[in-house]
Amino acid sequence: MVKSLVLVSHGHFCEELKGSTEMIMGPQDNIYTVALLPEDGPEDFASKFEATIEKLSDFVVFADLLGGTPCNVVSRLIMEGRDIELYAGMNLPMVIEFINANLTGAEAHYQSRAAESIVKVNDLLASFDDDEDE
Repeated sequence: MVKSLVLVSHGHFCEELKGSTEMIMGPQDNIYTVALLPEDGPEDFASKFEATIEKLSDFVVFADLLGGTPCNVVSRLIMEGRDIELYAGMNLPMVIEFINANLTGAEAHYQSRAAESIVKVNDLLASFDDDEDE
């Protein structure tokens, strides 16, 4: 059985991240989104999250921001004893890592993939110029 991914965020970031992922990787039926909208309180968000995961048996959650309401609501469920794997600081490389791990059966390395994807391009380009000078 394929693992599912639940993206949680402030505003529509999670929905747009899924959309951007699908531009690259194609349609993703096992990725779900739960957005905290301006009119939502923590209880509203918790209800939306619970409704989303009630039909899922094996899933991981990516949150946009450590310490933000979406992450805190899921963290509270974990502290209450729920078995939920939660990562904060989600980005596109993490989501692609999730998809590739599902496709290949390999172990996913979300944290290292996220960290490896942060590159100051100016420095990278400068290193190419330095190589050409030699």
